[in-house]
Amino acid sequence: MTIDLGKYPEFLERVASEIDIPPSKYQDAVDRYQAVGCWLEAGDYPENGRQPSIYPQGSFRLGTVVRPIRGGIEAGYDIDLVCEMPIAKYLTTPHAVKRMVGDRLRQNETYRRLLDDEGRRCWTLEYAEQDGVGFHLDVLPAVPDGNGFRDTAISITHKGGGSYSWSASDPRGYGNWFDGKNSVAFARVVVEQKRIIQHQASHIYKSVDDVPDQLVRTPLQRSIQLMKRHRDLHFNRPDMIDYATISIIITTLGAHLYSGEANTHAALLGIVGRFQGHAGLVEGRAIDPTLANMGLIQRLPDGTWYIGNPVNLAENFADRWHEDNQARARAFFSWIAALQRDMLNVQTSTKPHLLKENLSRVLGSAAVAKHFDVLVPSAGVVAARSQIHIDNPAKPWRCR
Repeated sequence: MTIDLGKYPEFLERVASEIDIPPSKYQDAVDRYQAVGCWLEAGDYPENGRQPSIYPQGSFRLGTVVRPIRGGIEAGYDIDLVCEMPIAKYLTTPHAVKRMVGDRLRQNETYRRLLDDEGRRCWTLEYAEQDGVGFHLDVLPAVPDGNGFRDTAISITHKGGGSYSWSASDPRGYGNWFDGKNSVAFARVVVEQKRIIQHQASHIYKSVDDVPDQLVRTPLQRSIQLMKRHRDLHFNRPDMIDYATISIIITTLGAHLYSGEANTHAALLGIVGRFQGHAGLVEGRAIDPTLANMGLIQRLPDGTWYIGNPVNLAENFADRWHEDNQARARAFFSWIAALQRDMLNVQTSTKPHLLKENLSRVLGSAAVAKHFDVLVPSAGVVAARSQIHIDNPAKPWRCR
């Protein structure tokens, strides 16, 4: 058997689709977070005469969801919701807002049973596994920030020790920014992808027009999904997991550095190559002026690092990179080198079993085994099923 490396871009597309959320779990996620949203909206909140605003954030909002790896095995999907209470920040406290949301969830018998202990920022509903897959639904209490600069900015509750405080956030603003970076690629693929999704999920969508925009995946989104999966497996060791690159850094830098490549393989090559172009900063060396002028990854004169939130430049996603002798910065660039070696430098591969072993180690054995015959054709090739994903706008449901 010989390896058809000309099919490698197709293989990566299929693996990215495989590690995304499948149709049945997509439907479960939609049903569950819509029900939670309606329950929260219908609550009677003593400090507020209006309904809260409930909307998804994070990977579901951005279309970059990947089934996480915890303890070396695939875990339940994480769904993140914001519950934004329409209360002026100066009229309440983070403790009161956190309590209001938690109390409302406990008023529902089902949610009271599913509710985990209070988290630092969220209330978490733990849904039991079905077919080996569960969900963690995180509800993030918040209020409008009211700083006058961004209408979408919010203040979220944070519990540290026995005290509560506000933290700044802007998931809607960030989602709009990401959509802008993704818009050209989206326009290029939307028609064909919707046609394919409708054809393979006709029991859900009766026509192409019924397929929501949020189910479309571009090379940028697929690249981020593959990088996150590789990250999860690369750092899956007790001595490394604390230094794993956080998803918001991968997503932000990937969106900044994506140059409109037409397929996932080409997009990964470009993004990862530009990541590597910053590696000299660890040792204080100059980097390519083109990259330096972009200012995406900065090493400041005092030795600290800066990766800014594109919708709030005062927020530094790399605020801990200087700790432990720059351990997180070094881990990031070490991971990027491994990503290049493991997923992109496959041109010299000549032995199918070794290539399969290596790809299984860095992308997951189930996804690779299912689609490896794209690279090494064999009898009984099974066409990969299309996946459906959730990435809904702020309030895509109707409460009854």
